[in-house]
Amino acid sequence: MMKKHHSSGGTTTSQPKDEGHGSMFRARSKLSFAHLVEMGHKMGMENPLFVCHDRAAKATAMINGKEYLNFSTYDYLGINAHPEITQIVAETARVFGTSSGASRLVGGERPQHRELEKAFARLYGVDDCIVYVSGHAANVSTLGFLFNSRDAIFHDGLAHNSLVQGARLSGASRYSYIHNNCDDLEKKLKKYRRSHKHAIIVTEGLFSMDGNIPDLPRLITLKKAYDCMLLVDEAHSLGVLGKTGRGVREYYNLNADDVDMWMSTLSKTMCGCGGFIAGNRELVEYLKYGSPGFVFSVGMPPVVAAACHKALEIMLREPERVERLQGISKYFLEYAQRKGLDTGAAQGYAVLPVIVGDSMVAGFLSTALFSRGIYVMPVTFPAVQEGTARLRFFLSAVHEKEHVSRALDAVVEELPKARAIVEQYNHEHRHGQR
Repeated sequence: MMKKHHSSGGTTTSQPKDEGHGSMFRARSKLSFAHLVEMGHKMGMENPLFVCHDRAAKATAMINGKEYLNFSTYDYLGINAHPEITQIVAETARVFGTSSGASRLVGGERPQHRELEKAFARLYGVDDCIVYVSGHAANVSTLGFLFNSRDAIFHDGLAHNSLVQGARLSGASRYSYIHNNCDDLEKKLKKYRRSHKHAIIVTEGLFSMDGNIPDLPRLITLKKAYDCMLLVDEAHSLGVLGKTGRGVREYYNLNADDVDMWMSTLSKTMCGCGGFIAGNRELVEYLKYGSPGFVFSVGMPPVVAAACHKALEIMLREPERVERLQGISKYFLEYAQRKGLDTGAAQGYAVLPVIVGDSMVAGFLSTALFSRGIYVMPVTFPAVQEGTARLRFFLSAVHEKEHVSRALDAVVEELPKARAIVEQYNHEHRHGQR
């Protein structure tokens, strides 16, 4: 809801710089990653964020002229920089340039837009699809536009930020159920569903922090029993789950219309940028004429649409990539567990956490691995709950067993050292406060 801004009509007095907006940003940063970076710096840890890459990130990455084993890329099938993709991008750029120039509503479409949307509609076996220029905006704008204060949104407790923000924007009543706990969801549906006009259940096809899969058949049963819509975010499951990478629908062998909105980003397996919602024709048309993230945003660059379409073609043409990804992911999970590492609820599909608990331990561990030529990022509060900080490994079809064993052996060696550094700092800090 838009908030009204009122003028006092009086004279505006300038705030001192350290007490004005800058102070607000500094205060809020204490709740963000910036606080952890600041604390790490005091403890002698280098900032592991925002490193600059010299070329496309694959199973290895080139950073400042040095090659690293890379576990921080969403290129699940190893398709990024594929020669067929770079060729179609160059050909498209020669004809259409690199920008759509305006929103598709007022500036018109390019053939690549509709071809991509039709391809995803075919993939999911639904009527149509709408492509947004941002995956995050696809969720925020869709949920924020479709639902209002009379409605209810029931979302998994570990749903992605974009889903939660979309629910907040909508003004609908928001009910978070225990992660992957359909019994808890049903309790909340029984208690709250009748109080609202419309309702939707929101989940992910493969959870981006824990690497586990929802009980989608049970969710479908609940959505039918309680007259809800269902949105499945396949950002990390498209290209990863199912024999041919068609996602959680193929994994469970579901009917397409059992889910009202199939969503995914285009920045993972599809090697581009953006996101889409696939569903029935009436829904898609309604979004195209009203969803703010589509209507008031520039259209996806034709070169990106062409790249994503070609990546989809390669995925479907070469299912062996999916098989290799699933194989190396299972190997990682088994090797990590054999080494005594905590992989949480991960099921062995592309997203593999190694949970260490303390946020600063995760940061020091990531830094130590980086010094050994292994690039993997820490995930800490507020992205995950306090006490569940982890290193999050993304696996790719082009990773090899030697890459995995080398990385995990290094984790086993460096984890006690990282914990010792943090324990020593905490001990000295507590002692100094007395």
